[in-house]
Amino acid sequence: MILWQTLRFAVGGLAANKVRSALTMLGVLIGVASVILLLAVGNGSSVAVKDSITSLGTNSLTVSAGSAFGGSRATSSVKKLTVADAKALASDADSSAIKSVAPVVTTSATALYGNVSYSPGSVVGTYPAYFETANQKVAHGEYFTDDDVLGSRKVAVLGATTAKQLFDVEDPVGKKIVLGGTPFTVVGVLQAKGGSGFTDPDDVVIAPLPTVQNAFTGFGAVNQILVQASSAETTTAAQAEITRVLLGTHAIADPTKADFRITNQASLLTARESTTKTFTVLLGAVAAISLLVGGIGITNIMLVTVTERTREIGIRKALGAPRAVILGQFLTESTLLSVIGAGLGVAAGIVGSHFSIVGIKPVVIPESVLGAFGIAVAIGLFFGSYPANRAASLRPIDALRHE
Repeated sequence: MILWQTLRFAVGGLAANKVRSALTMLGVLIGVASVILLLAVGNGSSVAVKDSITSLGTNSLTVSAGSAFGGSRATSSVKKLTVADAKALASDADSSAIKSVAPVVTTSATALYGNVSYSPGSVVGTYPAYFETANQKVAHGEYFTDDDVLGSRKVAVLGATTAKQLFDVEDPVGKKIVLGGTPFTVVGVLQAKGGSGFTDPDDVVIAPLPTVQNAFTGFGAVNQILVQASSAETTTAAQAEITRVLLGTHAIADPTKADFRITNQASLLTARESTTKTFTVLLGAVAAISLLVGGIGITNIMLVTVTERTREIGIRKALGAPRAVILGQFLTESTLLSVIGAGLGVAAGIVGSHFSIVGIKPVVIPESVLGAFGIAVAIGLFFGSYPANRAASLRPIDALRHE
């Protein structure tokens, strides 16, 4: 009965100042919604990165220039990766674990088709083996061939996003586009891989390596070499064979001084997951600050409430109300503010997670919903305890004299 009366008095107290109560709950609502939504964005970013990496396949390896041991070699002494390195890997008779090799150069250029101008995310120059190694499948048309590479033909395969931007509903295959001032014939369109976040794997133009080198990058170093192991079980053996061959072509005797690094999908996935986890924690910390500000708002409003109702407190104490009743009433009011605000914040966070944010589809973490709600309620109790204790400590005579 006492609990019911305390709750009824608390609801009546909050209802007496509806706008003030609503604004206080709004602070808690924003804090809880921010925690849920920003953690969902961080989790969604992690999922997108994981999907993007696993879509490359489980048996592909990426060789990049640079020391694998923290840059012990001077930058000037690091030998860049070249097409000759790729050919050495592809032609090594003892490399049974290596299935295919594709040197890759990347650049950027503006594509024109009719009156449409569009800048794709990247322009890739490579060999036909790239498509299988990078798990890129043609949805319409065909891949370019080894003959196209040998003849430096100006042909291109478009990613799904690039094709949509340039041709909309028109069939791109057989059409000519102008890429950075050079005409290319579209021979195929890739299947959409999908993806979210800051990069779109479907926003790409892929052309023969010598064509891209001749038109854009020059015949120098390549950005990376993609290697496909014969199976997922032979990636470790393939990595060892790549190391052996490249140490030979770079004339390096000590493996610890290698001027290249090899990453497989597992190590890349681990590194990216670690990065996104840190990103998620950072977002959660920023959101937690707004939740803390909401709690301070509860303290501020409850102090004002106690001051305004000092005479009421004095009358109730003079009529025999014990300290615990006064304490319980104001604690109930502050807790109600946080519970209602947190409940609305959970609803706002879940609704907001249905919309993409800066290209990222949020993925709600159930633990974040329960945690944000629980912390908000705890904050209401904590930040409401000081005003409630102050009200309960008032002497009846002093409270009745208050103007």
